[in-house]
Amino acid sequence: MRVVMTLLCRDEADIIASTLAFHLDRGVDLILVTDNGSCDGTTTVLEAFARGGRVRLLHQPQHTHDQGTWVTAMARLAALEHDADWVIHGDADEFWWAASGDLRRQLAAVPAEVQALAVPRSNFLPPPTEAPDLRAFHQSLLLRERHSCNALGKPLPTKVCHRAHPEVTITDGNHQALLQGQPLASAPADGLEILHFPVRSYSQLERKVRQGAEALARNQRVGPEVGNTWRSLYQQLQQGNLSKYYDSLRPQDATHLQQAVELGLLLWDRRLQQALSGHG
Repeated sequence: MRVVMTLLCRDEADIIASTLAFHLDRGVDLILVTDNGSCDGTTTVLEAFARGGRVRLLHQPQHTHDQGTWVTAMARLAALEHDADWVIHGDADEFWWAASGDLRRQLAAVPAEVQALAVPRSNFLPPPTEAPDLRAFHQSLLLRERHSCNALGKPLPTKVCHRAHPEVTITDGNHQALLQGQPLASAPADGLEILHFPVRSYSQLERKVRQGAEALARNQRVGPEVGNTWRSLYQQLQQGNLSKYYDSLRPQDATHLQQAVELGLLLWDRRLQQALSGHG
């Protein structure tokens, strides 16, 4: 049983080492990473992991965010060159959590007739603007939403992992796997969830929105429906309203936060903090 993960990343120096170490510690045999022209030190981190032999580093310097094309290439590499049985399609800000504690063990237990899994995500809250926390994200971001929505207010879509296949196609966003144009039937992911840290500071959010939306505008393959959350947030950035969006991601004060916890809308979740305690 061999598990390969794919990652496409750009300028994720604050989180990428934790992402790689976490998944390699928990049943992922190899991570295929496409670095999309990072300039913040991410590439240096990736090169150090690649020297260890369990990360294969690929480069796509064009800032067009052609995610579906690049992730599909990695998915096929996983099957053709790396003997994968299962392929997980992650992002730098996602931590795939297995109830068993090991992703390989969790996937080995999936019935043979199941070809793909739809894995739910939930977001951790960012720090308040007025009280920045200089600790690592996994030490400071401990409140998680029970049910998360995207920037457009729609339920956060699931991510896909699937049995390896040399002709698979992955859709933009890593939400579906296709064979001959037809989606692989995805079963609910019993025992798997994704701990998601998409916003870790205001400056990180602003950079990600600007880079993502401007890259998508250069992409001639995709329509406006792809990356529509980034495009919407970019509009808010241009209108000077992105800081209001950032502030809306948390309850407005300690009283409202406590009420949300008491109602079960927010959960204190220290699992990743404890899992990464040995990684700084």
